[in-house]
Amino acid sequence: MFAFVKAFIAGFLAVLTFHQGLVWLLDYQGVIDASPWSMAPVAPFDIPKVISASLFGGLWGVLLWALIRRAQAAGYYVGAIILGAVFPSLVALTLVTWLKNGQDSNAMIETWSLHRVGVALAVNGAWGLGLAVFMRIMHPPR
Repeated sequence: MFAFVKAFIAGFLAVLTFHQGLVWLLDYQGVIDASPWSMAPVAPFDIPKVISASLFGGLWGVLLWALIRRAQAAGYYVGAIILGAVFPSLVALTLVTWLKNGQDSNAMIETWSLHRVGVALAVNGAWGLGLAVFMRIMHPPR
C-alpha cells in the first residue's frame, strides 16, 4: 500500500521535472509554443495549471506503477516510457479534448496532427521515465 503512495509522489514529481522540463526544452527550441510550469489558474478549482497536471501525474503514476512494478532490468524503464507515452496521450487527445470541445467529435479529430500527437507522446514518455526513475530511488527492488 505504501508503494502506491510513493508512486503518487513519484508521478507528481515526474511532471514537475521530466514532463515540464521537456516542455520547456521544446518551447525553448521553438518546436511548440507553451508555458512550462504555468501558474495560470485552471477551472473548476482555479489551481495553478502545473499543480493540476502534477496531481493528474500522481494519479497516472499509481496506475503506471501497478503495470510496471514487476518488470525487470531495461524492461522496467522501456515499459514505463512506452506505457507512460501511450495511455496519458490517448486520454488527453481523445477524452479530454472531446470534453473541452463541448463533446463535438469532429472538432476533436480536427485538432489532431502528427506534430501534436508526437509532442504528446514525447512529453508523456518523458514523464513515464521520470516516474520509473523516482520509483527506483524511493522504492528500490528487493
